[in-house]
Amino acid sequence: MTADTSAKLTRNVVLLVIVASLGYFVDIYDLLIFLIVRKKSLTDIGVKPADVLAVGTSIINWQMFGLLLGGVVWGTLGDKLGRIKVLFGSITLYSIANFANAYVSSPGMYELIRFVAGIGLAGELGAGITLVSETLSKEKRGYGTMIVAAVGLFGAVAANWISKYGWQDAYKVGGGLGVLLLFMRIGTFESGMFKNIEQAKVSKGNFFLLFTNWVRFKKYLCCILIGAPLWYVVGVLISLQPEFGNALHSTQKLNAGDGIQYAYIAIALGGIVSGLLSQITKSRKLIMMIFLLLSAVSVVVYLNSTGLDSRRFLWLCFFMGFGVGYWTLFVTIAAEQFGTNIRSTVATTVPNFVRGSLILINLAFVALKGHFDAQKSPDSMIVSAYIMMAILTVLALLALSQLKETFGKDLNYAEPL
Repeated sequence: MTADTSAKLTRNVVLLVIVASLGYFVDIYDLLIFLIVRKKSLTDIGVKPADVLAVGTSIINWQMFGLLLGGVVWGTLGDKLGRIKVLFGSITLYSIANFANAYVSSPGMYELIRFVAGIGLAGELGAGITLVSETLSKEKRGYGTMIVAAVGLFGAVAANWISKYGWQDAYKVGGGLGVLLLFMRIGTFESGMFKNIEQAKVSKGNFFLLFTNWVRFKKYLCCILIGAPLWYVVGVLISLQPEFGNALHSTQKLNAGDGIQYAYIAIALGGIVSGLLSQITKSRKLIMMIFLLLSAVSVVVYLNSTGLDSRRFLWLCFFMGFGVGYWTLFVTIAAEQFGTNIRSTVATTVPNFVRGSLILINLAFVALKGHFDAQKSPDSMIVSAYIMMAILTVLALLALSQLKETFGKDLNYAEPL
């Protein structure tokens, strides 16, 4: 290999990591914007204040259902047609949906558009992480996915800042960022590992291949379970303010948008720290376990913070966000567990199934709260929150124990039938 060729390859890899990082930035912006503008946008279209929680929960569930469906669609297409084509298709869909979201006039219309946006958003992260994982060397790919996740998560910060100018403008900006990203994608290139199996006679993008073998299915399920606590922390404990503020007898009004911003700054920082530690220790599993336990501790501290004020709330959101900063490791572990012919399928569906698990988490949380409300428990919300976190943490730790260490694993292979 000549010096010019080597330099060109290095520039291409750097460009790929930058574009993948910015893609995830836009993905997180669009994914979280509804949680940030939930109350204001719903009251502006005529939803009564007493109905905001119920209507908002329904809308976010439709968005998450779109992510579940889109994860399967884009993941399989990524293995059949290539990672780059999925990126272009998914960005186009969620950009159109976000422009349309600025003009919603009813809860039903809101649900439909967030569902479509969810389908579009489902393809970004998995395809980007797959490309980076397959392009960088096995010793350095952890750094690449760490950068993607860390930079991308600052999309939550941008979403909170821009939302202060109005929820309609925030949705328009999200659509505009997607269009800009489309132009940036033009310079990226396809994964070499995908090209190697493109014409091979192996089953590519077969989602059901994950269910035909017990070992594969167990790995797949475990990959999903280790990520579930993160979306419980963000989607319930932080976003359901002022509800938790009331339960904790807050002395000031708490802002969910600011809480999400602080949490995602910390998630980005946690992603950098956990990624570096995994490279230093040469172990994904060890650092993942440490962060799962740290996350549980942070939630206990939060749920014991009676008399919460806004400043303490933001610091606790930061603490909880850092604890779930294992998102970088979680996505990397999922991408490294399976062969090239279904890697995009796994890397795209797993994080979206984790996001979509918020539907079940919401249902379980509401059911628990209803149970304790029926018993006239004054702390029903807090008790329910403790139980949910305990269940999710235990399941995540058990699932992690069943997965093999993947640091330095050679990814250039295909899964057999």
